[in-house]
Amino acid sequence: MDLEKFRNDVNKMCENLSPNLNQKDIPKLNYVRNQLIDMYQKNLVKINHSILELICASNLISRGYVVDVEKEISKILVCDIFAKKGGGNTIIEIETGFTPPEHAMDTLDYYAARIMSKIARYSQHCSKFSLATPAVGILPISKIFLLPPNARKKEDIDKIKKLCDRYYKNPPIEYDDILNAHLHSIYLINIDKGFAKELDPQGYVDLTENLLDRSEISY
Repeated sequence: MDLEKFRNDVNKMCENLSPNLNQKDIPKLNYVRNQLIDMYQKNLVKINHSILELICASNLISRGYVVDVEKEISKILVCDIFAKKGGGNTIIEIETGFTPPEHAMDTLDYYAARIMSKIARYSQHCSKFSLATPAVGILPISKIFLLPPNARKKEDIDKIKKLCDRYYKNPPIEYDDILNAHLHSIYLINIDKGFAKELDPQGYVDLTENLLDRSEISY
């Protein structure tokens, strides 16, 4: 653990992000930075993930949200970013594409199941749920989440549940969680330039579908 380097890195990112904020909003970003420093001292966060959280937090703060990071939202769930504005709230989960060594032989299925399970579980706890990823990665978003619940077919929900059940058993992803899950947007994060661009799910799927089709990946 290198606390001094962590502090230097998050301070530098905050300096880079601050010109995009009103002066009155800079303390809100500093609050997020201090949260991350406290959590790093407890070995709860890592620098690469923390930088992504700062960039997304800055985007939300610039739009009038109050932001917390690594917030407990249930007995089993801690979300990356929880933001409130008026009577609504939003959750952003950041995905970097990392998969653990034990899934070296089924990386794509494991990653797809993780994405699906997050949409199903986290979206229950907010009015808007979004995923975020560095611009270098592709999220395998199932087209079922582009449809309203009443347009989702049972066989498609069963297919997703079967995949999730391979990896998530305690607790399992429930059928109704998949049926009622909602995905508001996808954030593409440019780490080098310190900004996040928000895309609607259909726009993101349209952008990545051709690449996934060429790789013969479908969920």
